[in-house]
This record gives sequence, C-alpha cells and structure tokens, in this order.
Amino acid sequence: MATYLDFEKSIKSIQEDIISARVRHNESEVASLKKKLDKEVEKIYKNLSDFQKLQLARHLDRPYALDYINLIMRDKYEIHGDRHFRDDAAIICYMGYIGDEKVVVIGEQKGRGTKNKMKRNFGMPHPEGYRKALRAAKLAEKFNLPLLMLIDTPGAYPGIGAEERNQSEAIARNLLELAELKTPTISVVIGEGGSGGALAIGVADRFAMMRYSIFSVISPEGCAAILWNDPKKVETATKALKITAEDLKDLGLIDDIIKEPLIGAHREKDAAAAAIKEYFLEEVAKLKEMSEEERMQKRFDKLTAPGAFKEAGQEEEKPSLLDSLNILKSSKSDKKAKKEEKKEIEEIEDKSEASSEATTEEESQSEKKED
Repeated sequence: MATYLDFEKSIKSIQEDIISARVRHNESEVASLKKKLDKEVEKIYKNLSDFQKLQLARHLDRPYALDYINLIMRDKYEIHGDRHFRDDAAIICYMGYIGDEKVVVIGEQKGRGTKNKMKRNFGMPHPEGYRKALRAAKLAEKFNLPLLMLIDTPGAYPGIGAEERNQSEAIARNLLELAELKTPTISVVIGEGGSGGALAIGVADRFAMMRYSIFSVISPEGCAAILWNDPKKVETATKALKITAEDLKDLGLIDDIIKEPLIGAHREKDAAAAAIKEYFLEEVAKLKEMSEEERMQKRFDKLTAPGAFKEAGQEEEKPSLLDSLNILKSSKSDKKAKKEEKKEIEEIEDKSEASSEATTEEESQSEKKED
C-alpha cells in the first residue's frame, strides 16, 4: 500500500478516482483525471519547501540502493565481508554490468519492514561496512572498472562496538583511499546523505544528487535540539542548513542534480533508475576520455576547492597536485633540517657545559694547592 505525505493528499484523491474510473471502463474520465493529476503534481512539486524535500528524501516508498541495483544492473553478484571482522548488511557491494559497462556498485541499504531494518541497522554502517566498501573499491581499481556509489544513510552507526572497532579511522581511511583511487568514480545521493557516514563513500570524480535528496553535516532534528533545544524548529533548521540539491549546487559543493521524475522516485521507480543509469554511463564515457593524470588532477582540484579564498586585489593561485606533493616533501625536509640543527645546538651546549665544569674543577684544585 502506497504511503502519502500530508501535502500529497490531493494527489492520492485524484489517483483513487482514476482507479475507480478504470474499474468502470470510463476512458474519457480517466483521460480527464490524468490531465488534472499532471496539473496538481506540477502545482505541488514545483513549489516544495526545503522541509518537504527532506520528507521526500526519507519517504518510506522511496527506492533504496538495492532497488536501483536490481533495476539497472545485470549479471551481478554480491561481494561480502571486509576480511577482518564480519559482513555488514548496511553496506552492499555488487559487481556486474550497467548497460555494456562492467562496473562495481557500492550502496548504503536501509531495509524495509522491522526485521529487515534491524538486519540493515537502519542504513547506519559499522566500521566493517566501510572497510568492505573500500575492499570493493580496491577491486574496481585492480581490474580498472568504473565505480558507482549510492549514498543513503542517516549517518554512521555511533554505538560502542563501532567506536571500539575504530569507526572514525574507517571513515578517514575511505576518504584518503577513495581520493587516490585510479579508476573513474561516481557518487550519487539517492535519499539521505548524513554527515561522515555519507562522505565515506562520497569522494569521487563526479558527485551528484537526486532532485529530492538531501546532504547535511547533521540532521535537522539534531541541529534544532542543539541550537534551540526545541523540536518544533526542525523546519527552520532545515532551511538554515541548506541541505537540498539546489542549494548545494549553487554553493558549488556538488557537480550535478539528477532529474528524477517530478512526482518523485517513490512514485516512478523505473524512471528514477533510468535517470541514474543514463547519468552514470554518460559521465563514465566523459571520464574515460581523460588521461589518468588529467582525471586525478581534476579530482584533486575539486576536493581542494571548498573553503579556498583570496585577499582583496590578489589573484587566486591554485597549487597543482605536483606542487602540493613538492610542498609536502619540502615541509618534511624542513622538519628534518630543523631537527638536525636542534641536535647540533644541543651537542654544542653539552660540550660547553662539560668545558665549563672542567674549568671550574681545575680552579678548585689550584686553590687547594695554594692553601
């Protein structure tokens, strides 16, 4: 049974009327109601608030990673386990074909129904989940396969066990390794993109968001609780955080917005999956036209762009990847030189102290002889 949000009630009423007209075989009424439905969809979905987009991103009927994988992949098989601890069901990894392209797909899976949600940990990965994702990414690199990552999580799991197994290290390791991965990578936010839990599979050559997805450093509920200590301020927090695809595109933090159906992926799953497939294949083709060095340089430029600034009247100078590596090497050699200089100073001071002590001892002995 379909789930409808408060602002979708008029759409529900029209769709029920269409079903009733079809049962009566009244085709003229069906055609009329379809036109009415199209107008209502345009009226509602072209004027959504940020909070309503948040509701759509979390919609119970919205397709999850596994839904998209089943719709766009063929001849696929799943990759299990991180080879260290266990298999985390909140992260799913598949190898197979999208169109004629052999690929690896990594996704965060929330699950449907109580039993399945518990199995998937409500889409909140443990450290072993991120390590499994990294293992799959390394396989993609080894066989030079394009990598697609589907983000949909409220955040990384914050439990005691996850912290004991180094949750923060697992996320940080993924950020580093994915930034250096030598294969074309594309990441898409299909629902919720929650903080570091999303970033851990979000470092890529192309970063896109579905029309009604969100990406944030903290949930609006958490923000409202911290800033105002008032759960009623969730809508205000949602607007202030600028978490929608349009806001993030304007800020230059994402590359593209994938135009899922206007009525939402939760109503037209096949069309939404086709939009992801088309975007992925187009971008992979563009990335393959570049040399590895060019692609890595563009990725580096993109990852270092946020937060860059320049003084008034000065032209911005952006270091290249090679320059940055040279700066790093120079910094290391400077540190080594300073260490050696400090050691020399300490040796000179030690010699000076020893000489001073010897002089004092000689003076003392001469005084004793005179006495």
